[in-house]
Amino acid sequence: MAQVKRIRRKVDGIILLDKPKGFSSNAALQKVRWLLNAEKAGHTGSLDPLATGVLPLCFGEATKFSQYLLDADKGYETVMQLGVTTTTADAEGEVIERREVDVDASDIEALLPQFRGDISQVPPMYSALKRDGQPLYKLARAGEVVEREARSVTIARLELLSCAADRASLAVDCSKGTYIRTLVEDIGHLLGCGAHVAELRRTKAGPFDLSQSVSLDELLQAHEEGGNEAIDRFLLPVDSGLEHWPLLSFSEHSSFYWLQGQPVRAADAPKFGMVRVQDHNGRFIGIGEVSEDGRIAPRRLIRSA
Repeated sequence: MAQVKRIRRKVDGIILLDKPKGFSSNAALQKVRWLLNAEKAGHTGSLDPLATGVLPLCFGEATKFSQYLLDADKGYETVMQLGVTTTTADAEGEVIERREVDVDASDIEALLPQFRGDISQVPPMYSALKRDGQPLYKLARAGEVVEREARSVTIARLELLSCAADRASLAVDCSKGTYIRTLVEDIGHLLGCGAHVAELRRTKAGPFDLSQSVSLDELLQAHEEGGNEAIDRFLLPVDSGLEHWPLLSFSEHSSFYWLQGQPVRAADAPKFGMVRVQDHNGRFIGIGEVSEDGRIAPRRLIRSA
């Protein structure tokens, strides 16, 4: 008997998921997509299965803007396990070495300033970065270690939250591409005892934080009570990840030509940079960039309501 193909719904918006431990980012995305029965979906940067916290999931028209959330700054809280180094620099790896821990809060505090600001990091072997088309983690699992170039990242905030015995908690605000596992491993190396990430929780992603997030259990309960449509109430607007950008309102005439791909002028436009655009009815219709001649050039468009 032929399997009936599921007809998916057109769903537009962002769900800010508090990703549970044990789920890959893609597994979490596919679960929520199934609950919504959504046509199109994408996430905005991977969280390791070990990690929990803020994971913006984009649906429909919102996927057009996911790259801007992918590139956004992030915030984390992490627990360092001192005295133990692992193959993956987190609790999921095999133990490489154990050392005695003879450090206290003052020792950690003394090291943190050198990790604040613009720093260089060598990405870990257990990462999704690719070499000759192969993810590094696959090479690592095969026992290969390849040279990785150091990358420049920015640590805007690095604070010691607590320290007791062989565990310490840190708060980190950082740029895209920062590896918390590498940060913890590097701190452990300088302390002389080694360290790995025992727990990791993302607290912020771009303009979003945990206070706006919804748990998978809440979504499952809503679905059980009301089906796919019951999940819609958790959807944030398509442009909610860009609300820190300037917002321009176009006339009906300008909106028409702009949606045909033509640059137009707008009152109160900034002198440069990216902007959000709404039409004469207040409907978000896309993002644009201010060109040298002061007109707003369309970059990503939303053509339908």
